[in-house]
Amino acid sequence: MTELSFACVDVRADRYAAGPTLVFRLRITAADDARVHALALRCQLRIEPARRRYDTPEADRLDVLFGERSRWADSMNPMQFAQVSITVPGFTGTTEVDMPVPCTYDMDIATGRYFHALRSGEVPLLLLFSGTLFAGAGGFRVEPVPWDREANVRMPVTVWQEMIEQHFPGCGWIRLPRDSMDDLLAFRTRHGLASWEATVRALLDTAAPAPTPSVRASSRLTAEGTPR
Repeated sequence: MTELSFACVDVRADRYAAGPTLVFRLRITAADDARVHALALRCQLRIEPARRRYDTPEADRLDVLFGERSRWADSMNPMQFAQVSITVPGFTGTTEVDMPVPCTYDMDIATGRYFHALRSGEVPLLLLFSGTLFAGAGGFRVEPVPWDREANVRMPVTVWQEMIEQHFPGCGWIRLPRDSMDDLLAFRTRHGLASWEATVRALLDTAAPAPTPSVRASSRLTAEGTPR
């Protein structure tokens, strides 16, 4: 049985990907310099939010996911971030390989909300490995990758922010049902609005409560309206 160990030595944003993509640099080691012909590797990536601290603004934004801070001991559970598969070429002893992970900025997804809530620090991730190993120095044998293979990663929040900024510079992203999108388009057309930002702003201005008159203005109106 070939003994494998895994470590993540780097995480970066893929500057040339068509969509938001993180690249995890994996170091894979076969004990005793064993010969590996190929490795069909699966990896489940999990966020472990309880393994870091949060300031007050971050905690306020995480309220929608975990509730009030007093409940976090029970409500702050791990979240599945992604699941990917890669093929690792043959190696002897140790190798390093890139593992691309496509990401989403969809705010309807819990992980998207979680990343959006963070402003600094690191994201605690757990990488869980499985798959099939093709190995053997003098022959060829097929072995499973044990389910207990894993690696801890502390990804800087800035890596996520850099990736999102590449694809959505200075912007956010939301998903709407088709009927709501049609209604929004009709509103934009009806009012001759030049952009989606102007459309949303117009709706927000319409929904905003009327400003409360200042105390000074109220006093002046009262004084002017009082008969002499």
